[in-house]
Amino acid sequence: MACMKLGSKSDAFQRQGQAWFCTTGLPSDIVVEVGEMSFHLHKFPLLSRSGVMERRIAEASKEGDDKCLIEISDLPGGDKTFELVAKFCYGVKLELTASNVVYLRCAAEHLEMTEEYGEGNLISQTETFFNQVVLKSWKDSIKALHSCDEVLEYADELNITKKCIESLAMRASTDPNLFGWPVVEHGGPMQSPGGSVLWNGISTGARPKHTSSDWWYEDASMLSFPLFKRLITVMDSRGIREDIIAGSLTYYTRKYLPGLKRRRGGAESSGRFSTPLASGTVLSEEEQKNLLEEIQELLRMQKGLVPTKFFVDMLRIAKILKASPDCIANLEKRIGMQLDQAALEDLVMPSFSHTMETLYDVDSVQRILDHFLGTDQIMPGGVGSPCSSVDDGNLIGSPQSITPMTAVAKLIDGYLAEVAPDVNLKLPKFQALAASVPEYARLLDDGLYRAIDIYLKHHPWLAETERENLCRLLDCQKLSLEACTHAAQNERLPLRIIVQVLFFEQLQLRTSVAGCFLVSDNLDGGSRQLRSGGFVGGSTEGGGGGWATAVRENQVLKVGMDSMRMRVCELEKECSNMRQEIEKLGKTTKGGGSANGGGGGGKTWENVSKKLGFGFKLKSHQMCSAQEGSVSKSNNENVKIEKLKDVKERRGKHKKASSISSER
Repeated sequence: MACMKLGSKSDAFQRQGQAWFCTTGLPSDIVVEVGEMSFHLHKFPLLSRSGVMERRIAEASKEGDDKCLIEISDLPGGDKTFELVAKFCYGVKLELTASNVVYLRCAAEHLEMTEEYGEGNLISQTETFFNQVVLKSWKDSIKALHSCDEVLEYADELNITKKCIESLAMRASTDPNLFGWPVVEHGGPMQSPGGSVLWNGISTGARPKHTSSDWWYEDASMLSFPLFKRLITVMDSRGIREDIIAGSLTYYTRKYLPGLKRRRGGAESSGRFSTPLASGTVLSEEEQKNLLEEIQELLRMQKGLVPTKFFVDMLRIAKILKASPDCIANLEKRIGMQLDQAALEDLVMPSFSHTMETLYDVDSVQRILDHFLGTDQIMPGGVGSPCSSVDDGNLIGSPQSITPMTAVAKLIDGYLAEVAPDVNLKLPKFQALAASVPEYARLLDDGLYRAIDIYLKHHPWLAETERENLCRLLDCQKLSLEACTHAAQNERLPLRIIVQVLFFEQLQLRTSVAGCFLVSDNLDGGSRQLRSGGFVGGSTEGGGGGWATAVRENQVLKVGMDSMRMRVCELEKECSNMRQEIEKLGKTTKGGGSANGGGGGGKTWENVSKKLGFGFKLKSHQMCSAQEGSVSKSNNENVKIEKLKDVKERRGKHKKASSISSER
């Protein structure tokens, strides 16, 4: 710690209760009261150093008092500072430090302790120490600035606060590794002139570790918020990187808002977002609310500067502390700007409303999603979807524009599944949040199907129409085979959705089987070419490995095709059973069946399929029979062609025989 000793006399002051006495052998002739403390001193040492004390003593002497009494109520630093001032007037040894120099400088100015009343007076001594020692050290500047809180008005008038802030901002904006500070000031190892680490004065050859850009966060967090705010403002004007400024603000906020989550793991536990040590300062709820609102205003509205988790924590605390509506709205907007970087646990926020309609704050998540959808990053090309078209279920568009939206779609589907068990969650809120996600953003609807299934499970009282309206959000063509299998056996889904799921599942399986047949034919053709090429060319070098691989792949594909064929047969049986049940329902509604016999059931099936929303007939057995019919027709045509060839040959032979006989 930098310090300077003033005077040469030993300490001649003794304290007794709330009074100080000077033990010089002479009785005191003046009493100075500063706050609750009384100082029994002598007139001459005081008036020889202070212009104010000279005038006050002269005024008291005119009144004829034997023992002069002077009250000083507004002295900067109070009785502790006056004790040091009195010792200085008596020539007692006095240590100037970064912690007391501001108080002494302000008190000396207040008491007019100039060079006019003695060479090397307290003003000049403290001014020299402050400029030549304190301002040249980061640690001492921090301590001096911290002490300005209690005498801020005097410190501002004397430009002490401004000088400290300018010194700190200059050092924070300079790379500390260039000058070796503040490594030494933080208790780091001593360095040799060459830059190597010293051990007992001997160079070890090792180089000191580089200091990270967040080295000053903890020191700056010791300041009160008004001083910290002024320091950050000056640092920002000096061009310090925005992420460093944002990191210092988050560090300060986590230190003085105990309600914020203090994550020990993850990205925030290292680097500039590390959690500070617990501070001894405890703010009231009103002070915490004001701090949160001002920190929110200081942070720039820029994506990625601060982790999304931090804004979510601030939003949660803002609702607990009942912050202003503008503060809450701005925090929701900040979260919405970088919603694609959020995690599911960030969105699952409890509801803090007085009505407590729902367990979770779904309305806030809805507003956050609306902010995300309204940002320019979703639609870089202007109005409309970033996807140019949809072809066979594959999105065609810019990957950069689709990736954030697909991440948000997955996040919202997960959130819907988390809040779905809440029995107080109304269907319109659930449905509106699910419908807010653009259709192109969901590559698969499995997550949405899971959320809807959970909601239906915990809301069994929903009417059939409400279930159908909710399930209309699903696109059955975008369900995976596993989801289709689950949905086909899900009794909570409406019948219309189950039929659609069964159809599209069968369609997917048929497409997969056809693709496997095509691959199998290509492999068979390729293998035949390999074999023929090997024998004709007379060389089989390099072909053995490829042929073995093709055989193994062909066997794997055949096993897969067999399982698919079995699944297709099962689905065909299920469709056939459902068709028969629906035909029975149609007959009962018509009062005993159709008069046309077997044709009535087909018409009933067509009517029911039209009511279920299909523009085509769901007759799997007809599709299968159509394929079999095409094969049988082709076989019959081949037989007819062969017969015609035989007839033509016989007629040709008969003509030849007749011509020969006529010639004879």
